[in-house]
Amino acid sequence: MEFSAFTTVFRTHEGNKPSCNSQFYSNNRTLSHFARLAKIYKAWKFYRIQLVKEACQKGLPICRHLFLHYPEDEHVHSLTHEQFLVGTEILVVPVLDKGKEYVKVYFPIGESSSWKHIWTGKLYSTQGSEAWVEASIGYPAIFVKVGSPVGETFLGKLNKYNVL
Repeated sequence: MEFSAFTTVFRTHEGNKPSCNSQFYSNNRTLSHFARLAKIYKAWKFYRIQLVKEACQKGLPICRHLFLHYPEDEHVHSLTHEQFLVGTEILVVPVLDKGKEYVKVYFPIGESSSWKHIWTGKLYSTQGSEAWVEASIGYPAIFVKVGSPVGETFLGKLNKYNVL
C-alpha cells in the first residue's frame, strides 16, 4: 500500500480469492493504515493532476527513474527499483523487503540544495550522498525538494489531513 500511495492508482483489490489475502478491511490496524495512506494519496492530488497533464503533453511518466532528471550523475544509472521520483519534486524510497525498517537512500547530484524528509524535517544534501533512513510501517521514506512550492503544498496538505 505504501508504494502505491505514490503512483496514479491507489486501490485495493480483493482478487478472485479474497480469503487467501489480507484485505484493507481485514482488521482495524490494516484499515487504519489504509486510511492514513489514502490521506497521503489525497495530499498530492494537486501535483498528480499537474503530472498527468504533463504526461499527456510531453509523454513523461508520473513515477520516474532518477536518470530522467539526473543523467550526469553516474550513480543513478546503477539504481534499479530501489527509489523513484514522483515528477521532479518528490523522492520515494519504498520498503520492498518484509521486516525492513530502514532503507538506503541515494540523494542525486543536482541543482537543488537539499531534500527534506517529510516525517522528521531532516535535510539531506544533494551532492551524491547516501544515508540510511528509517522507514517503519506507515512512515515510508519520502522527501521533498527544499524550497519547492510543490513540496511545501504537499507538506501543508499532509498537515491539514492530520498525517504529520
